[in-house]
Amino acid sequence: MFEEAPLFDFEELVRSRCSIRRFLPTPVPRGLLTEALSLAQLAPSNSNIQPWRLFLVEGERIERLREALREEVRSNPRELAPLPASFRAHRRELGTLVYGAMGVARDDDAGRARASQRNYEFFGAPTAGILCMHRDLGLVDAVGVGMYLQTLVLGLTARGIGTCVQAALTTYPEVIRRELALPDELVILCGLSLGYADPDFPANQLKVPKQPVEGNVSIFDTAVEPVSG
Repeated sequence: MFEEAPLFDFEELVRSRCSIRRFLPTPVPRGLLTEALSLAQLAPSNSNIQPWRLFLVEGERIERLREALREEVRSNPRELAPLPASFRAHRRELGTLVYGAMGVARDDDAGRARASQRNYEFFGAPTAGILCMHRDLGLVDAVGVGMYLQTLVLGLTARGIGTCVQAALTTYPEVIRRELALPDELVILCGLSLGYADPDFPANQLKVPKQPVEGNVSIFDTAVEPVSG
């Protein structure tokens, strides 16, 4: 299956990926989904544990989950996936960009609340995933899950299928756990909405700026003597 010519130039693929925040109701062909899932299964992991557990919901099941989350958001509002104070500026900056692309003004609290609530409706996606890991595993294994997720997202992007990785879905884990009967030993790490992007929704064309490499990477290229005690 994967010995054919590449579907996409890799650099173009990475640059073209963006988070989709409104999907068309068109179902994702099972064959394309299976291809991307098979590709993601090749992701590296510590001791080949393959720690990822992905639960996909479609059809009547996703509608039930959507409604259960809507009801919980209405009756029990919570802060969306809380961040430490020192990192909250990143969320504010992203919110300004995303809400601006949606035409929601900075002082439109009601509009922002409605836009935020769409997280729990999977942005209208026909397919949603809940990504989990065994609770006994640690950070190094979470890295493996992250590599799986990135591979899956890029595999879907190469096949014309849009995605949105959603930390927001960890805000109401008990609802998801109940509706999908998830085993107690699994920790919910994030959600993944996927489907075909609505081309008429301006926020779907939003390219979020990233900081330069130097903001995240340090290269040590000169020998330094260790400091003695």
